Amino acid sequence: MNVSVTSRSTATQTAADIRPGATSRELHCTGAWLLRSAARTEIRIKACLEDLAVGEGEVRIDAHAISALDTSGAWLLCRIRRDLELGGYTVIFIGLKPEFEALLRLIAARTIQTGSATSPAIGALTRFGSNAWQGVLGAFGLLSFLGESTIALLRALMQPRRIRWRSILYNLQNTGVAALPITGLLSFLLGIVIAYQGAEQLRRVGANIYIADLVGLSMVRELSPLITAIIIAGRSGSAYAAQIGTMKVTEEIDALRTIGIGPFDLLVLPKVLALVIALPLLTVYTDIMGIFGGMVMARAQLDVGFTTFIERLNEAISLKSFLIGVGKAPVFAMIIALVGCYQGFQVSGSAESVGHRTTVSVVQSIFLVILVDALFSIIFSWLKL
Repeated sequence: MNVSVTSRSTATQTAADIRPGATSRELHCTGAWLLRSAARTEIRIKACLEDLAVGEGEVRIDAHAISALDTSGAWLLCRIRRDLELGGYTVIFIGLKPEFEALLRLIAARTIQTGSATSPAIGALTRFGSNAWQGVLGAFGLLSFLGESTIALLRALMQPRRIRWRSILYNLQNTGVAALPITGLLSFLLGIVIAYQGAEQLRRVGANIYIADLVGLSMVRELSPLITAIIIAGRSGSAYAAQIGTMKVTEEIDALRTIGIGPFDLLVLPKVLALVIALPLLTVYTDIMGIFGGMVMARAQLDVGFTTFIERLNEAISLKSFLIGVGKAPVFAMIIALVGCYQGFQVSGSAESVGHRTTVSVVQSIFLVILVDALFSIIFSWLKL
């Protein structure tokens, strides 16, 4: 709201101005203090206040010549008074018309209310506690979401006609087939890096052939499932959160509930099932691409031919190692899909919330994937697998 307190036409009034008075403790305000000249007036105010050093005493502001005043002009006068008072001065307005004085009091009162409504600074301990509590609430929320998803899955298994196969195939295309180029390329490069780093050490001890063991086992058992899951978390998990979050902002999810379609049946289960199918297949594909990258580098650095590499690979990689690596993929897939969908349902209000929840979904998915992978390693070590 911009209220102008004046009876004259603003087009014929002189612009607002402020200048020093006869003494160093006097300021003269003239002209129409209106929104149209606020930017130029601010520059003049800054120049005048710079001439007044921090001190004590009384500063008189002569306002006889102010011909018009609106809310923006009153706010500028209030700011002059505030800045001078912060500098140690007492400020007195002289000759201010009654209607201008009333507007100035109103703006000053609103400024004080706004300032008093500012939240106090939060200490580090309070912030830590708040973040920890939010983390606990988020963990319980995710567990609750997992329970609802499980119930929806059981209901779908008992009534197979509820399963939306077309949606599953669509998600398989997006999360599986469309991800082949990026996952294959990164796995191929990862195989090259591992072989390159190991080649120098193996050459020193004359164990060139064991490059197949190094690349094969590290890719099949550990790195392929992990790097594939991380790529899919960034690519598909974020897409899940953004899609569901946008639907929530535009109230499409409420519309689905209104017409009797459960959002878990339509939005969550197809994504989870598609990713549980796609991620193990992608893991096998990245196993192949990573090993192929290692073969190329082994031939270039250690003169280990492709045939020799594959023959050694058959001895180095057991079926147990292969199944352990592929067996992790469905667990990672469930984590990525559930976290992405859960964060999508947590969106509220605006597009900014969609971006925030999308980022959170990627961070949480990658964190949980690495955490679960570490737990797998401990369990397999304990079981001597």
